Amino acid sequence: MPRVERCVVQLTNEQLWWRSNEASNSIGNLLLHLTGSTRYWAMEAIGGAPIGRVRQQEFDGRDPISTEELMARLREAVSDADRCMAGLTSDTLLETRNVNGRQLTVLWCVYHIIEHFAMHTGQILSMTKALVGEPLPADNAPTSGASKSNR
Repeated sequence: MPRVERCVVQLTNEQLWWRSNEASNSIGNLLLHLTGSTRYWAMEAIGGAPIGRVRQQEFDGRDPISTEELMARLREAVSDADRCMAGLTSDTLLETRNVNGRQLTVLWCVYHIIEHFAMHTGQILSMTKALVGEPLPADNAPTSGASKSNR
């Protein structure tokens, strides 16, 4: 979340909703998608509570939603996922869930939330650098010896 937030605060509303072509997504659409996906996998796939998600709407949206609203929705979805996962036990992680006709362990679902969020965070970072034209402020996370140009 901190990396996504650092990107979003640097962007104008126009940049947030810009897309290079119709086959690509805007950062705004990626934020909508992360919100829907995070909530779906935590609350519905793991928790069993239907959320009424319509995945395609996350990508189809062209009417700009404010940065504040997008980030509030994403923060809420991440908080909901955190609460859901905080209650998982080692036994629960090994249970299976029927997700779209596939039998998946809860642990698999948790890893999917993480890898999916990380993948789209990378896209948002890259798109922000391309739009803003300067490096993002460094965070305080260890870099494992990576040079600044590799971040």
